[in-house]
Amino acid sequence: QASGGEDEIQQLQKALLDYLDENTETDASLVFSRKFYIAQWFRDTTMETEKAIKSQKDEDSSEGTHHAKDVETTGQIMHRAESRKKFLRSIIKTAPSQFSTLKFYSDTVDYEDACLIVRYLASMRPFAQSFDIYLTQ
Repeated sequence: QASGGEDEIQQLQKALLDYLDENTETDASLVFSRKFYIAQWFRDTTMETEKAIKSQKDEDSSEGTHHAKDVETTGQIMHRAESRKKFLRSIIKTAPSQFSTLKFYSDTVDYEDACLIVRYLASMRPFAQSFDIYLTQ
């Protein structure tokens, strides 16, 4: 189930990057937006991985009995992070002309769709997910 969610997020990220890449000729600032999103997603992946591994170590030190299960889970965390980073690196290495020829979503993503994708991806960030907690406090 998590990999299905990851695939969906990566498809949305690619759709957004396709949209930004297609419109760079009309708005040069989109080049920087595209680079910013890639860098932010890469950083998020690193931070989420470090946080997940730290929580695994904390659980391991407090319980001490489920060590094999924790190691497997840590391995899965690392594998998922590496697949995300590999996806982002492949996008970085793709030349803009090649990137725009891979128009998987380009016919369906317009400005409104891009705004919805940005809102959805922003809602997945840790701050957005914990916003209700901040409000209740």
